[in-house]
Amino acid sequence: MVVRWPMLLNPTQLAQIIRQQKNPFTAIKIFNEAKTKYPNYRHNGAVYATMINLLGSSGQFDEMKQVIEQMKDDSCECKDTVFAGIFKTYARAGLLDDAVSLFNRIPQFNCVNWTASFNTLLQIMVNESRLEAFYRLFKENSRGWAVKSRIGSLNLLMDALCQIKRSDLALQVFQEMNYHCCYPDRESYRILMKGLCQDGRLYEATHLLYSMLWRISQKGCGEDIVIYRILLDSLCENKQINEAVEILGKILRKGLRAPKSRSKVTDLSKLRDSEDIEQAKLLINEALIKGAVPSSASYAAVLTDLYAEGKISEANKVFDKMREKGFRPSLRIYESKVAALCIAGRVDEAGQVIDEEMLKKDSVPNSQVYSIVIKGFCDEGKSDLAITFLEKMDRQKGCSPDKETFNVIVDRLCRDGNFVDASKIMEKMLSKSFWPDSNTFSAVIRGLCSIDRIYEAVMWLEEMITQGKVPKSCIWRVLVASVTCNTQEIRDCVELLDYLRT
Repeated sequence: MVVRWPMLLNPTQLAQIIRQQKNPFTAIKIFNEAKTKYPNYRHNGAVYATMINLLGSSGQFDEMKQVIEQMKDDSCECKDTVFAGIFKTYARAGLLDDAVSLFNRIPQFNCVNWTASFNTLLQIMVNESRLEAFYRLFKENSRGWAVKSRIGSLNLLMDALCQIKRSDLALQVFQEMNYHCCYPDRESYRILMKGLCQDGRLYEATHLLYSMLWRISQKGCGEDIVIYRILLDSLCENKQINEAVEILGKILRKGLRAPKSRSKVTDLSKLRDSEDIEQAKLLINEALIKGAVPSSASYAAVLTDLYAEGKISEANKVFDKMREKGFRPSLRIYESKVAALCIAGRVDEAGQVIDEEMLKKDSVPNSQVYSIVIKGFCDEGKSDLAITFLEKMDRQKGCSPDKETFNVIVDRLCRDGNFVDASKIMEKMLSKSFWPDSNTFSAVIRGLCSIDRIYEAVMWLEEMITQGKVPKSCIWRVLVASVTCNTQEIRDCVELLDYLRT
């Protein structure tokens, strides 16, 4: 691709030129050439971020490390989010040690706030079950001046401890938050409440709820219902229904600040001595919803929680009541709903949510809603419907498929043996400036060869090489073995292969 250099170059223009490149080696050449062509030009943090992201997504880690070193030597101001993105790239490639090494060298860069990168690295360690490394990193850096907010990292620490069934240690962390000059937020209570209940520490969980009523629930926020439900459901499952009813009464009076008229809507006496645990939980949920002051936030909190637990029928009742009250469901609720339906294998219903509940009722789906449904259709082997919703998504203004969505559809089509449609989806993918990885290219090339679409296969091979990706030897063998005895076809392919070798 020929680059049209402007008379004067600024970082925004260079970043745009770099993003247009298919081949990462061409992009790095342009990146380095800019300073030679324009002596007064200097890269800024945004240009470095663009270059690093392109190299990382292409798997060119050696070149990416060189650019990172160049960014350090340049001393240009770089945002913390640049390092957070690099850590995620390293984690996807299984290079967590490289991420830790880079984090330890952040003081050498012109970056004054490490909060996002610190929390990102801690989250990755939790996901990878590297809890000893998590503890070392937390101990060495949590009190540093560059970590502006510690509550996020302390929440991650509690979450990590709860995952290994050490909610007792998580409770100690919670109680010592004052020593770290921070105070628990709603997420702190949610994490610890869940951990204590899962470990059967219902006594400590009850006292945690009382402290929550005193500290953060004084205004009766409906979003707190999610945390109340964790304890009340656990008490019911432990056959302590009378205790749950007693605590529910206090929640309605002190936590949700429900007026007397609301707190009496549900007769709690029906719950006492009940032996039907599921019925008791259902009545408690109804009491919490009725007792709270209705708001979009309270409904969203309850519905996302119920859908995440797979309680679709119960959630749908709350959903209908929300509409009856005149509240409009948020995109967050719809995302939770379609995700729950897809997990339950009810993908057709998830598609109907978009067509019937959203588009026909003036609620515009976003990319996330479409992507969830498309992935659900692909998981169920319904690639034709996945393509239909991809086309709907593409037609909708301000809503565009991302690289992962394209990859999911291409992978499903290849597994179904529908390589012609896979090739067409790849063309759309390229038109959006998303570059397939080597495995995607290889699958499509092999598939096209298997159905004697040799010329198309070779064209994709050319595209693959143009993007700086090296085909495996097995791809060349498949191509050679697939060439038929048609003289003209052999001649065309040989000419193209000769061109690719030069």
